Amino acid sequence: MIAPENVVTFDDLDGVAIARRYGYVSGIASRQRNRFRSTFRSLGMLIGLAAQEYLSDAEHVRHEALDTLLARANALGANAVIGLSFHVSEDSDGSCKVVAFGEAVLLVPEGSHDA
Repeated sequence: MIAPENVVTFDDLDGVAIARRYGYVSGIASRQRNRFRSTFRSLGMLIGLAAQEYLSDAEHVRHEALDTLLARANALGANAVIGLSFHVSEDSDGSCKVVAFGEAVLLVPEGSHDA
């Protein structure tokens, strides 16, 4: 399992060396628009109640995309993902899609014979 501290937006980390590069991996998640929920969310936002619910929906989709990316990197034998990035798009029907991508790598302590 890839440790959270080994998933970074940087291209390298201090104190470790990249022993192997497995290539880029990605994870995609999407959420269809729910008109009923959207209507009540909009009404709630008018009176200041539903902002947290919207954030949790967005965070849920982001976590789904990240979990898929990590599973793919782990299956390759990687113990880290570097250069993590997210792209978010919304279709005309209101559905949201999140794509997470980064490079799966094997990190070893700097100066290790495995590097």
